[in-house]
Amino acid sequence: MTKSHQKKILFVCRDCGYQSRKWLGKCPDCGRWDSLQEQQPVVGSEPGKRTARACPLSSPTSGDHNRLISGISELDRVLGGGIVPGSMVLIGGDPGIGKSTLILQLLAALAATKRRVLYVTGEESARQVSMRAERLRINNDTSIFIATETCVESITAMAGEMAPTLLAVDSIQTMFTEEVSSAPGSVTQVRESTARLVTLAKTTELPILLVGHVTKDGAIAGPRVLEHMVDTVLYFEGDRGQPFRILRTVKNRFGSTNEIGVFEMKETGLAEVANPSALFLAERPVNVPGSVVMPSIEGTRPILVEVQALVSPSNLGTGRRTAIGADPQRLALLTAVLEKKLGLTLFDHDIFLNIAGGIRIDEPALDLGVVVALLSSLFEKVVDPTTAVCGEIGLAGEVRAVGQMEMRIREADRLGFKTFLMPRSGHDRLDTIPADGMNIIGIATVQNLVEVLFQKR
Repeated sequence: MTKSHQKKILFVCRDCGYQSRKWLGKCPDCGRWDSLQEQQPVVGSEPGKRTARACPLSSPTSGDHNRLISGISELDRVLGGGIVPGSMVLIGGDPGIGKSTLILQLLAALAATKRRVLYVTGEESARQVSMRAERLRINNDTSIFIATETCVESITAMAGEMAPTLLAVDSIQTMFTEEVSSAPGSVTQVRESTARLVTLAKTTELPILLVGHVTKDGAIAGPRVLEHMVDTVLYFEGDRGQPFRILRTVKNRFGSTNEIGVFEMKETGLAEVANPSALFLAERPVNVPGSVVMPSIEGTRPILVEVQALVSPSNLGTGRRTAIGADPQRLALLTAVLEKKLGLTLFDHDIFLNIAGGIRIDEPALDLGVVVALLSSLFEKVVDPTTAVCGEIGLAGEVRAVGQMEMRIREADRLGFKTFLMPRSGHDRLDTIPADGMNIIGIATVQNLVEVLFQKR
């Protein structure tokens, strides 16, 4: 191998994009082992060939009135009120979760308003996309154009000629640019292809939706810089054994990152869920120990979820701790608080925690619901099905206040709950009772919780 050829070789980390002139077993940037792959460096343009033009800050139009309303309210909510012109939106999720279905339904909704849209697929033929459209009962609208293409330069030329309202690319891992000699899906190709699509979006005000594959760890495949290059990153979550799908925002330059969209997978595609609380509580068991309802705040709206717990003696020396839909470390912390402050013996018990419906709750307000469900299962005592609980628990056993309590109480009252257990400090700060006729009880400590719920029977 000649010295000139050696200078052209780069080793690029497939996870973070770190570049090195020699191969390394461990990436110095992200710490992953065996992640550096041999790539050809990208040849840049000649100096002086590119031109740029600046404009006053006040000249570009701004405001939410410029957003492109898709017609799918759950998607518009997650995006912050609609699609911003010139934005790049990356949608990731497990195979078969419904990413392509959502994209096709979005294009159909825009085409129904006589907007021209372009769907570029590198994984399917036009006939296969047409078959899916028939299954989704999408009419053969002349405003929807389908192209089977993987070359970014061809896609850019096609978009310039057609001038569509929206461009969807499925998926970014199949795209390549002619200026890079590596194979499609490599770190360099994914990064450079995305960079050229970003340039197209920003210079023409064309919103672009990218579909991304995910790895075994659940992260979007390709370099981490891919998520930094786009404006919005959405993850499509859900168990394929469950009909519910959660569209969650991870990054959004034009809105909140706490919003979620709830969909239900049906034979005709994804259906919006206007009332997620009623959906998640539809199959809740009544008069069964270990079950309690907790109002969670997801973005700008409250959602009532069922917290289930099962506590049983273990046949092993040490009990297991399993949490689905919640943080396992938080479960271990709350178990230790109950052992210390209430004198319970739980080390020899198996503890299983589940947030029903396939949704994941990460906020600290879940703590009180977890503790109530654990104690209900341990004591074999049923919590009144019209009772909702919400609050954070500290290491000293105190129940701490959480935000947006009025909104949580109103949602519980709307669904017919009669009793609401909340932190006493937050109860004292309530200016008015958000729900007339609801019994709102302030809880100060876990000992106080046991007295209110389990020792009055």
